[in-house]
Amino acid sequence: MSALVSHNLQAILFLPLLSAAVLAAVKSYRASARLNILSSFLTFVAALSLLVARPPTGRYLLVDDLNIVFIVLNTFVAFTTSAFSASYIAHELSAHRLTRTHLRFYHAMYQLLLGAMNLALIANNIGLMWVAIEVATLTTVVMVGIYRTPAALEAAWKYFILGSVGIALALFGTILIYMAARPVVGEGLNGMVWTVLIAHVARFDPALLNLAFVFLLLGYGTKVGLAPLHAWLPDAHAEGPTPISAVLSGLLLNVALYAVLRFKLLMSANPGAIAPGPLMMTLGLLSLVFAAFMLYRRGDIKRLFAYSSIEHMGIIVFAFGMGGALANFAGLLHMAMHSLTKSAIFFAVGQVSQVKGTQQIAEIRGLTASHPFLGWALVVGVIAIVGMPPAGVFMSEFLIVTSTVAQAPALAALVVFGLVVAFGALMLRLHGLAFGEPTGSLQPVKATSLPMILHLAPVLVAGVYLPPPLVAWFQHVAASLH
Repeated sequence: MSALVSHNLQAILFLPLLSAAVLAAVKSYRASARLNILSSFLTFVAALSLLVARPPTGRYLLVDDLNIVFIVLNTFVAFTTSAFSASYIAHELSAHRLTRTHLRFYHAMYQLLLGAMNLALIANNIGLMWVAIEVATLTTVVMVGIYRTPAALEAAWKYFILGSVGIALALFGTILIYMAARPVVGEGLNGMVWTVLIAHVARFDPALLNLAFVFLLLGYGTKVGLAPLHAWLPDAHAEGPTPISAVLSGLLLNVALYAVLRFKLLMSANPGAIAPGPLMMTLGLLSLVFAAFMLYRRGDIKRLFAYSSIEHMGIIVFAFGMGGALANFAGLLHMAMHSLTKSAIFFAVGQVSQVKGTQQIAEIRGLTASHPFLGWALVVGVIAIVGMPPAGVFMSEFLIVTSTVAQAPALAALVVFGLVVAFGALMLRLHGLAFGEPTGSLQPVKATSLPMILHLAPVLVAGVYLPPPLVAWFQHVAASLH
């Protein structure tokens, strides 16, 4: 069994990399799209096997209670997005927005991105984790600019510059962690191994840890999309292919969040270090309120939901900053619900923008009449993401507010205020998009429905019923987060 699990762990890492190399050489779009789906599916199956048995911890790789949540969610959304991507990119090819050379490049980069994110999640070495997140960043930069339009290239450069600043700050924070560890664990690799660090962190210099966490929070917080470090995210969503928007909101933001949580655990285990919670709560609350107001000013439908991602990542970071068993449980649940819901929304938005030939909200009206499935899928997705019952987002937001009331009632009022402001903005936009007299193209479209159903169905069920094993799993992980 241990040998099989070890092989599955290798598959999670090396299957995407091998697939990327093969896809770079495959000329047939149909074949490359199918291989992309197959590789993503097999990676997801390999990730599921880790729920049954885990490989032993090594100096470079680690599977524990925390990262297994991220690994399973990451590989599932990557698989469903690859299925959506097949039809979406085929339409872009027929519309001559992309060439076959671009498509080989796109599919190869998709698998490289998946492999880099998986490596970041299971790395037991904080330096290796930084390298993996940097590779994921560079991969998404080139995918955002794949259309080669002036706007797409500008968005890619903005993402590259701001992402590089963030990752440089994270690198400096990582170096400071090593400097804090060196007097205790000695020179060499042990100063970068997370399991070694967490075992000895109580003896590290608190001043170095404090400085390191500030750089790490700002650095990886840039990748999370927290305000005021968010400026790359709306442009990247608006100008890149929609499947990449789904991956950014549903996956890559979570990977950066995972890195923050790892370092939060280090800080919490040192009695002399500052509490990381207040810093995380401040950035999270700022992101929530800022993004909620910015939703009212968005005229591009993909930018609209990009700011919604900033809002929800703010909620999640706030919950983990608040800490405690209930808040951590709510943060994990909200992260899962947001990933599923937001990627489903982007699946619908991508097809809507293709059939209507525009991303401008003012030019898209009456979707439930002109394209019923897409229109109602968007309605369900938006109702879920704003926290209307019975969606799982309602449950997670209710738990976040409840835990905040118990610990800091004044902050609970600000959280509710931000949620209400965001609710008003999205419902206002949804009314025009979904209802009224249809505008634009009325041509029927064969919607790619299965990925949306696979995402929205569990989100709707989660607001009514959470399986006891899932609750126990999340409670166990929440307890480990302190």
